[in-house]
Amino acid sequence: MLELLKSLRPQDFIDILIVWFIIYRVMLIIRGTRAAQMLVGIVVIIAAYFAARQFELLTLYWLLSTFLSSFFLIVIIVFQRDIRRALTQVGRTPFSRGSEEMVHSIDELIGAATVMARKRIGALIILERETGLKDYIEAGHDIDAHLSRELLISLFLHESPLHDGGVIIRRGRILTAGCVLPLTKNPYISKRLGTRHRAAIGLSEETDAVIIVVSEERGKISLVQHGAITADLDETAVRNRLEAIFVPHEDQVNIWKNWLGKP
Repeated sequence: MLELLKSLRPQDFIDILIVWFIIYRVMLIIRGTRAAQMLVGIVVIIAAYFAARQFELLTLYWLLSTFLSSFFLIVIIVFQRDIRRALTQVGRTPFSRGSEEMVHSIDELIGAATVMARKRIGALIILERETGLKDYIEAGHDIDAHLSRELLISLFLHESPLHDGGVIIRRGRILTAGCVLPLTKNPYISKRLGTRHRAAIGLSEETDAVIIVVSEERGKISLVQHGAITADLDETAVRNRLEAIFVPHEDQVNIWKNWLGKP
């Protein structure tokens, strides 16, 4: 082992670090998505392939060999959405989106949620993160407008034909409204939760989106992420949670700027 370490060149350490970083970023991108489950399935198939070869299960070995002969094509087809999302993130840094813009968006979101909670207007607001929500966006009604609390509130008024669905927001823009979301199938979810809350939990189980839910019956604000719901939040608590998720910390920004030599 010691001899192996001595034989390594500086380039080898750089090579290992690059590969490690790529694997790490891929795992972050697919974590909590359907792609993670599909990746596990592919690993099982590969393991079955080697087991069939080891134990001379000829028919199974031939079948899996035929399947894996187009392995790279299968990976591209199965993970096309995740590959496209990963490529769009190449070159991004954690401060690529201005923190001032994010703070302004959070102000508008909280302002709208607070007003709707006080007036008992139900709302389902989805904040897109790394996992793309294209399927849900295409199924909704196009808005593509700058985020403002007035517009957001108007979309959820009872007079609005889109008030029953969800609104998807990406980088300070309202992309679509009236979106239908998958309901959670978790049998342990409280029976007191309504359709909006169940839809928010269902989407958060499949994606890394952050969902704000305003209860029409109780006039309370909840935050849903990774299949978990935090209910009865006040304005300060919602702000703290959203800023912790979407606004880069000053020390993290400074580290990246120093590393890249940015002023």
